[in-house]
Amino acid sequence: MTAAASDAKADLRFYLQSARDALLWKLEGLSEYDARRPLTPTGTNLLGLMKHAASVELGYLGDTFGRPSGEPLPWLASDAEPNADMWATADESRENIVGLYRRAWAHADATIDAVALDTVGRVPWWPDGKDEVTLHHAVVRVIADTHRHAGHADILRELIDGAVGMNEGNTSIPSSDPAWWEDYRARLERAAKEADRKA
Repeated sequence: MTAAASDAKADLRFYLQSARDALLWKLEGLSEYDARRPLTPTGTNLLGLMKHAASVELGYLGDTFGRPSGEPLPWLASDAEPNADMWATADESRENIVGLYRRAWAHADATIDAVALDTVGRVPWWPDGKDEVTLHHAVVRVIADTHRHAGHADILRELIDGAVGMNEGNTSIPSSDPAWWEDYRARLERAAKEADRKA
């Protein structure tokens, strides 16, 4: 492997891991109910996002490159109900889903380490003739998907208990003062109403 390829893989893994860590962090300290409860009209929930992210990693960074993980994923079977990968049943423990996600990381990382970025794989669920993808493309796709869901998790966690931030050591917000945020939100509401009146 060239130094450039090694650097590219390191960059990809860094951004993938930062999204994984954010998604995992959003579950910390929550009750079983809060980890699972649907918070949008389409049922989006924190544990379901993690279950989905684990499935995505195992598919794109495992099966696609002939490296099946052996993990049973019954929610992806042809007879599974729609959206079964987006929520956790009462019998699927948080520990099992978090464990699955961590195993998915390890399996995906092993694929990234073992396979050249220009290697072509076949995505099993894409249409024949349009199913080829390079490892580089697959990793970028998984990074984008995981960061998207980490953003969903940010909003869900804020709705649950007001906790915000990119990660435990970096809130990335300008203030921790609730009064500052009340004033800020009120200013945004006023601006939205004024713009609506002008429209």
